[in-house]
Amino acid sequence: MMGGDHGHKLHMPDYKQWKVEGTPLEFTQQRLAARGLKDPWARNEAWRFMGGFSRPITLGDVLLRGFKWGFAAFAVALAVEYTLFPPKKSDH
Repeated sequence: MMGGDHGHKLHMPDYKQWKVEGTPLEFTQQRLAARGLKDPWARNEAWRFMGGFSRPITLGDVLLRGFKWGFAAFAVALAVEYTLFPPKKSDH
């Protein structure tokens, strides 16, 4: 057994599950059909407009991505710093 697959099977989704209908690609297909053409690869791009990929990305998604984990890491770092290196008290 060559190829280093380590016994894992790669699961490829069935290409027939992606439909051009109801996506912006449908308009492109109609325009091509008016000229007597067809895009045979349009179905391969339809996944971009379906499922979780179809939801538009908002500004909040961009700004808050990773905020939870970043804030948790900041809190842990702050706790470690104040535990191991407490601030020196001065008479000011």
